[in-house]
Amino acid sequence: MKQGFDNNQYVQIQSEHIRDRIAQFGNKLYLELGGKLFDDHHASRVLPGFQPDSKLRMLAQLKDQLEIILTISAQDIERNKVRQDLGITYDEDVLRLRQAFIDRGFLVSGVVITHYNGQTSADLYRERLERMGIRSYVHYTIEGYPHNVALIDSEQGFGRNDYIQTTQPLVVVTAPGPGSGKMAVCLSQLYNEHRRGIQAGYAKFETFPVWNLSLQHPVNVAYEAATADLNDVNMIDPYHLEAYGQVAVNYNRDVEIFPILNALFEGIYGHNPYKSPTDMGVNMVGHCISDDEVCQLAGKNEIIRRYFTSLNRFADGLCGEEEVNKIMLLMKHLNITTDIRQTIHAARQRKEETGHTASAIELSDGTIVCANSGDLLGCSAALLLNVTKHLAGIDHNLKLIPQDMIEPIQRTKVECLGAHNPRLHTDEVLVALSVLSQHDENCRRALEQLPKLRDCQVHSTIMLGEVDKRIFSKLGINLTCDPMLKPDSKPLIKDRD
Repeated sequence: MKQGFDNNQYVQIQSEHIRDRIAQFGNKLYLELGGKLFDDHHASRVLPGFQPDSKLRMLAQLKDQLEIILTISAQDIERNKVRQDLGITYDEDVLRLRQAFIDRGFLVSGVVITHYNGQTSADLYRERLERMGIRSYVHYTIEGYPHNVALIDSEQGFGRNDYIQTTQPLVVVTAPGPGSGKMAVCLSQLYNEHRRGIQAGYAKFETFPVWNLSLQHPVNVAYEAATADLNDVNMIDPYHLEAYGQVAVNYNRDVEIFPILNALFEGIYGHNPYKSPTDMGVNMVGHCISDDEVCQLAGKNEIIRRYFTSLNRFADGLCGEEEVNKIMLLMKHLNITTDIRQTIHAARQRKEETGHTASAIELSDGTIVCANSGDLLGCSAALLLNVTKHLAGIDHNLKLIPQDMIEPIQRTKVECLGAHNPRLHTDEVLVALSVLSQHDENCRRALEQLPKLRDCQVHSTIMLGEVDKRIFSKLGINLTCDPMLKPDSKPLIKDRD
């Protein structure tokens, strides 16, 4: 992929900017950190060159003066909310994140359960944390939040929450995903620190929307598409415009909560050091874009990818039609269609020609490789074989996995494991290739091509199963699927080209 973002510059100037903000508040700063830390694949897709763990690398430069607090909403625990990119629940991801931080030498203070209102599932989770020796705290649901400032800034509001003991100048508050109550935890700590005679500050580290890109920049619109399920809306920061006469992009939740922060700071310091929600941020990502044209195209591709994700969610009954319609409206505003994603046309054309479900991949040089399902292989498994043969310069007609090896695997799947579909999936094909590679030079060469598939685009004319989706994800492939549950089914919402 062409690079549009300077990652080294970002790590350097971002850490310096956070140090400056710590000093501004007398050496005690609560930093709300949104987005993913270890695996921010959304950022790496819309800002080619951004490494998925860039924020973690940046924090590593501040390791000697920071500690981490993880938050999770009791509501997300109760409904078993799942991280779509990893396929695990938020409560499990909290444990994964905590251990990953510890393994990298970071101090983790504990876990805060937010939006608590006596949920049994939250109580059970807290008991589990305690059995594991993990400190846990609860922050309660506050009626009228975020608008009832008088109640929030009182003993019955933030004063009711558990106080979190911290020791470092920089306290990073993060979570598995959005809507976890990170900002409320930071503000609650400001209130409770002040009651104990400690003057602390607050800042917000959200990568998106990028405040110094335009409202309709595809990178910012891609963020709105990514949060369509939360109904987040990008908007011009009215407070920033009034204070400085400068247009800055923020989003609705930050703008809505700014009066609360304003009231809290006035109560603590007698004045608010911030004149706008944008002032609260420390995000320097917009200063590190090296090729805006590359990032604009990447943003448009991400919007299309999110559109198909929502179509699939709708087909699975996981969301309403309004989520799909919102992303379609964003596409209309940018005047983009699915035509910009070359693999969509290629896969659908292959399906028309063969009468079978099909898939297509676009390589870094623009080459399109296609495959379709057959008696032995599903279209995604066949695609991996076709594209690795192409990259390795292996004759397309050569069969890497002999039929007499595939058929016993199929019999085991159907007769012993109760599978209805005998075709091999991507993971089974890769295992077979691995076994054969010990004695077959072509299989070894094919396997060596897998790293070249990272950041490539794939489209399938049928919704893939979880196994195939996870394999593509682990290979770093950006996947979209037509909302077809079965080969002969019709889409529940027609894709509008």
